[in-house]
Formats: sequence, C-alpha cells, structure tokens
Amino acid sequence: MPTSLRGCAVTTVDDLDPAPWPGAVLDVPRLRHVGLRPVPLRQFTLKVHTRCNLSCSYCYIYHGSDSSWRDHPPRVASRVMRRTAQRIAEHVVTHGLDEVRVDLHGGEPLLSGPALLLEYVAAIRAAVPASCPTPATVQTNGTLLTESVLAELGEAGIRIGLSLDGGTHALNRRRVDHVGRASWPAAERAARLLARHPDSYAGLLCTVDIGQDPVEVYRSLVALGPPALDLLLPHANWSAPPPGLPVRAPEAARTGTRGVTPYGDWLAAVFDRWWEDGRGAERPPRIRLFAEIIALLVGGASATEAVGLSPAGAVVIETDGCIEQLDSLKQAYQGAVVTGLDVFHNSFDEALDHPGMAARQLGEAALSAVCRTCPVMRVCGGGNYAHRYREGSGFRHPSVYCRDLERLIRHVANHLGEAAKEFGRPAKRVNHSP
Repeated sequence: MPTSLRGCAVTTVDDLDPAPWPGAVLDVPRLRHVGLRPVPLRQFTLKVHTRCNLSCSYCYIYHGSDSSWRDHPPRVASRVMRRTAQRIAEHVVTHGLDEVRVDLHGGEPLLSGPALLLEYVAAIRAAVPASCPTPATVQTNGTLLTESVLAELGEAGIRIGLSLDGGTHALNRRRVDHVGRASWPAAERAARLLARHPDSYAGLLCTVDIGQDPVEVYRSLVALGPPALDLLLPHANWSAPPPGLPVRAPEAARTGTRGVTPYGDWLAAVFDRWWEDGRGAERPPRIRLFAEIIALLVGGASATEAVGLSPAGAVVIETDGCIEQLDSLKQAYQGAVVTGLDVFHNSFDEALDHPGMAARQLGEAALSAVCRTCPVMRVCGGGNYAHRYREGSGFRHPSVYCRDLERLIRHVANHLGEAAKEFGRPAKRVNHSP
C-alpha cells in the first residue's frame, strides 16, 4: 500500500482498517506481476472550493461519516492548480490518451467566483498536448450562477451541471442554506438561465427520494429543459442502509424479503414515462442510468460506475493537492477516500496502484460470490462500488441496492424485448438509443 502521507489528512495507514478488502487484502504488486495492467485515468474531479453555501439534509460530504473536508483548505491555490495540470499532462503523454475530462467540484465551486475555475481549466489545457481535448464541466447548486458568470464560463468552453431534487419548490425543500432558507428561488433562476443557453448546459443531477412521486419528479425536471438527467441512488451501504430498505445481510441480498424494491420501483416508474415520451415526436432528455443499462443489455460497455463492469477511470484532487478516491466513499467511514498520495510527490500512475483504485478496475474479479452467480451480473456489475461496503469486511459484497437494481434491469429488458417485436412493423417510433 502506498505510504506517502505528506500533506494529507491522515498520518497512518491504520486509518483504513474498516475496509480490509481491498485495503489489507488485495495484493496489487502480485496483480501487476501476473500481467494485470491498470487502466489510465480519464476523468479528473478537481476540488475548487471545499465549503458550501447550502446544508442539504442528505449531503454525504457534510453530514456523513467522513469529516475530512475540514482538513483541506477552503480554496485551491495556484501552485496546486499548476502542479495538478502537470500531473494530468504527464499521465496523458505516458498513456497516449486522446481525451480527458475535467470536472470542477466543491463544496460549491462558484463560491470562489469564475476566475478560479477559469484559471484551473486554462492551466490544464496549457499543459496537456493539443492532440488531447479536455472538456470541462462545473457542478453547481445554481444559487450563485448569474448571466455574467455563465458568459465567462461559456466563453472558455466550460459547461455547467446543476444539482436539484426536482423542478418545484416543494421537491427541493431539503436543499436549504445554513440558516434554513430555501435555495429554490435562486436555483430555479439558474435552471431557466441554462435552458436559454443550451451550449453551456451539461444537464441536471438528481438524487432519488422515494418519498416523492417519481413521475412528478421526472416531469418537473424535464420542464426545466435539460439536455440530460442523471438519477442517482442515495449513497448508502450495508452498515448505513438507505431510507425505506429493510436491513439484511449482504449474503442474503438476492434472497431477502421478496417484493421490497422501493428504489427499483421508483426508477421503473420513471423509466416507463421516459420510454413512452421517446415514442413521441420530441426526444426526451437522456437519462444516463437508463441509457447505460440499455447499452449493456444490447452488448455494449458501461461508461459509469453505477452499473456494468468497465474499469473505473476517475480520481479526485483536493484543494491541497491530495489525490483521493471518489467522494461517494465518504459515506462509508472516516478516511475512506484517502490514498496517502498528492500531486507534489506522486504521479497518477502511483494512484492507480492503490488497493482501492485497483479494486475498482478488477471488474468481475472484485465481486462477491453472490454477484458472480447472478443472471444480471454483467449489466448490474455489482452496482456502485461505494454501495457495497460493510463495516469490518469492506467492499466485496453486493450493492445494498442489489434487488432494486435487478428489478430495474429486468424491467428495462422487458421493454427492449417488446420494442424488438415492433421492428419491421409500422409502429410508433422509439427515440431511445444507447
């Protein structure tokens, strides 16, 4: 395990003990010795500002098990941006990459204003070879987005993704500031502004809340005119299960209480409406989870860690230059994202040899016995890696959403089967494609 801990939030590798798999068990040197090479990183999540002007009740960063955000500087410094740019360029050249993606995150990245975002992206684009495009996106809660900020980011080719819980005030009641004031009026203005500038609009991100009507949430979001929707299952695990799911043992994931799939049911209801909309004249916004499942069912590969077996290619760089795993792991335990590496002393190739990073590139070999015998395994892929955690054993379990994912996948497969029967007949057109 890498042990360079200079400048990062922990001081001993013992902090990683809550997850013996992969931390203490996965033998990465042996994997490399037998010829299993790492897959290069293609997505770099860059923390620009580690604080947020909202205090959403379900936020896994500020209200979760990990409080390491307090240990990082509020804003990224120029020296960190320059060094990160050099490391990304080094990785691009080493592996001959033809494109890398840059995602600017927080906290709330717009707390720093547009200048810091522009500086960061400019540094990377100046360092990376011209033969490697670097599309950039900033993910924001929208409360600080103005016409002038949008214009500056748009001129630099930085697209904007907006996080919402739905397209109405009532659906966003959990998204409040630190004194309880609603964020919806400002967020709605941002959504309307982005709809008028489609070239700058990356899409909407929404975390599933099974307490809300699924079709109402879908319809309200579509009404905001996004080019794409990203529906995320709430980050949870076997030791901290999501609301509405009965607590079961991981080994009983597929044999537990039958018929209890609230998240699968919710997503299936959205899928039905989305699918039906695709039969009309207007193409509905792309929903990434559904598009990924469809692609996998017809023999394609996944491009997200939510489903499928494709190796993960994403990494986080904190405001002080620490190289970390994805933020979704923060809901597991304190220090779960820590690698002990930073851009000043370590390359991204070294990060790929961290057990946690290596585990997310193993595909079927990283899955539990329950997953490997599941008929939808190659589509589900074990679900999101973070959702497999169980205290004391780690991440080699099915997703805590195992039955919900199977419910959704089979539901989508049934629709594809029905659609296949319509080919060759003058039936309604289906506007969906992987």
